[in-house]
Amino acid sequence: MLVLASASRARRRLLEQAGIPHQVHISGVDEEAFGPLSPTALVEQLALAKARAVAQSLQAGLSDAPGEGAPHGPVLGCDSVLEFEGEVFGKPRDFDEAISRWRRMAGGWGRLHTGHALVVGDDNNRCRQEVVTTLVWFAALNPDQIEAYVATGEPLSCAGGFALEGRGGLVVDRIEGCYSNVIGLSLPLLRRWLDINLASCQQ
Repeated sequence: MLVLASASRARRRLLEQAGIPHQVHISGVDEEAFGPLSPTALVEQLALAKARAVAQSLQAGLSDAPGEGAPHGPVLGCDSVLEFEGEVFGKPRDFDEAISRWRRMAGGWGRLHTGHALVVGDDNNRCRQEVVTTLVWFAALNPDQIEAYVATGEPLSCAGGFALEGRGGLVVDRIEGCYSNVIGLSLPLLRRWLDINLASCQQ
């Protein structure tokens, strides 16, 4: 069974909706400890750090989740950021930062990068890594619309300050690339990596 090394409810929902059996083990990786990096290098390194941390915890029997110390499937770590005008936009720190970002983003476009790392077996060196990038075009919102969206609280919990699967779907005009990648992980990439038999997915 796949192990998701993430606390993200959006990523878990993607796996549930796709019928992919999984367990969730939170990595506890300190994302602030990673120094200045390019957007793609940042998500790549964070995804790998999360996957390896959970894999090591499971191997050592240190996880407090059900099934600790038991054999487990591949461990998937993910991390997402929005690159806008060369800057990295993770989760906004507060209401004011979300407003400031959206005033810049409205009517523009950015690159949503999600790093994926899959650790297989007991050898943490056996892993696959890939960064998937999706282009996102934002609606030309007026100041009242921006404040109304940020006031919902949704932007404060999302990389880039929007949730495509939520109210954010109203403020994104179009995307180019993988849809699920914007939500948190690329299901087509996971299908290829795990060689998923679509007929066997849970309903």
